[in-house]
Amino acid sequence: MRAVVVYESMFGNTRQIAEAVAEGIGERMDVEVMRVDLSTELKTHTIDLLVVGAPTHAWGLPRTNTRKGSLEYIRKSRGDLRLEPGADALPGVREWLSTVGSLGASGAAFDTRLRAPAFMTGRAAKAIAIGLERHSLSLVAPPESFIVDRQHHLIVGELERARKWGTYLKDQTLDRAGVDH
Repeated sequence: MRAVVVYESMFGNTRQIAEAVAEGIGERMDVEVMRVDLSTELKTHTIDLLVVGAPTHAWGLPRTNTRKGSLEYIRKSRGDLRLEPGADALPGVREWLSTVGSLGASGAAFDTRLRAPAFMTGRAAKAIAIGLERHSLSLVAPPESFIVDRQHHLIVGELERARKWGTYLKDQTLDRAGVDH
């Protein structure tokens, strides 16, 4: 069985979560992690599990203007933030979801966001999940959020939680397919 984890990342947190999720999935499935702008050649008919993630920006999925605003945010911050290659200029999950065809696979959605109630931060994962369901993808888990602090660093324990979530997603997918695991 084959899984693909597609992600959009600004400061590297969502990429790290995507890689950790893939580690959990990879215990019993072939898994590939790819940046969303490189997923245009994705052969969706060969995928059994598709996991999609993005950072939460302005209460939802990143937009062109919020991506471009990331450069200004880095300039104003006094921390050690670095922008992922092309993150401010390349298409993201929002644009990808509008172009992808029928998926017909199992799937899941995740985001990274600040630690605060969801009504204050928003959740990109909810928009991703809705988009995936519109493309005939059957979710194996509710949308998941992984938390960053105010300096935009992952909270301790989030990578391990992402690995465990990946294992859970793999188990759910194998169960649906009737495969022992």
